[in-house]
Amino acid sequence: MDQMFDRLQALVDRYDELNELISDPEVIADTRRFMELSKEEADLRETVEAYRKYQQVTSQIDEDNEMLREKLDDDMSSMVKDELKDLEGQKEKLEDQIRILLLPKDPNDDKNIVMEIHGAAGGDEASLFAADLFDMYSRYAEKQGWQVEVVDKNETEVGGFKEIVMLISGDKVYSKLKYESGAHRVQRVPVTESAGRLHTSTATVGVMPEAEDVDIDIDPKDIRTDVYRSSGAGGQHINKTSSAVRMTHLPTGIVVAMQDERSQQQNRAKAMKILRARVYNYYHEQEESAYDEKRKSAVGTGDRSERIRTYNYPQNRVTDHRIGLTLNKLDKIMNGDLDDIIDALILYDQTQKMEQLNE
Repeated sequence: MDQMFDRLQALVDRYDELNELISDPEVIADTRRFMELSKEEADLRETVEAYRKYQQVTSQIDEDNEMLREKLDDDMSSMVKDELKDLEGQKEKLEDQIRILLLPKDPNDDKNIVMEIHGAAGGDEASLFAADLFDMYSRYAEKQGWQVEVVDKNETEVGGFKEIVMLISGDKVYSKLKYESGAHRVQRVPVTESAGRLHTSTATVGVMPEAEDVDIDIDPKDIRTDVYRSSGAGGQHINKTSSAVRMTHLPTGIVVAMQDERSQQQNRAKAMKILRARVYNYYHEQEESAYDEKRKSAVGTGDRSERIRTYNYPQNRVTDHRIGLTLNKLDKIMNGDLDDIIDALILYDQTQKMEQLNE
């Protein structure tokens, strides 16, 4: 505990220093430095406030214990003891909160994300399920006050998606949706099934933090860009103009094709955004793979081939296989009520990390 308090005091000292710096006119004039320091201050704020509250509570506990050592009448003694009981409960909760706040932070938690959903095994039914997952995440994003922008999609004749790519932006998006990468399995009677038989299909979800120039430096020489004529609906403009863009990152072989927009410039911008996220994620996953296997979070591997969740429609049931969580409210979850699942995944991940720190 002493080491924890030493670390907390160091954070408080740094927090106070940061508040002085961001009030300095010279720092305010340097926009980049001001933004960096402001972000660091914001990152420390919750931990510092929790520690200061903890200090207030422990100080009050000491005062109450001192009072009990004096001669008090029965009513006053009872009142102090009741207050002590409440304060001890607050102290315990604050200690748990502070331990969690001191866990190593994922540097990507504050980022927006690029989410890719692919219909996998199951033909038309898999593409329909991919569309259902898109709706589920879009509704969840709406409830969180986030913005969703579809940057690419490949629709099927039955109204599903072979693939859909979207950018979700808002407050701490990656921190909540990073556990969604993997294979999602659905069990239901497809609308395309005339005999009423239960089918099992899958769709894969990939979640990548949106990468900025400061996160990854991609050499323009490492990108081959091809332009070509778009296909599909759009009339003469689409047929006659080479507005579609295909970008290939030569060192990794990652390819992004974009033809959603009418202008080549817009397609280039979108393709670059997706390419940067995919390349960043590629190198990030390599680092994770090189990390000691025993230290990996059981819910954070991000492997798209790993079956992470089953959606059983006949029984209105959802099961997350990584943490053994089963909820009998599939209808609500598909409507975007994902909090119970996401909160359970975050708690499990935090518990694992705390156990690793105590080893």
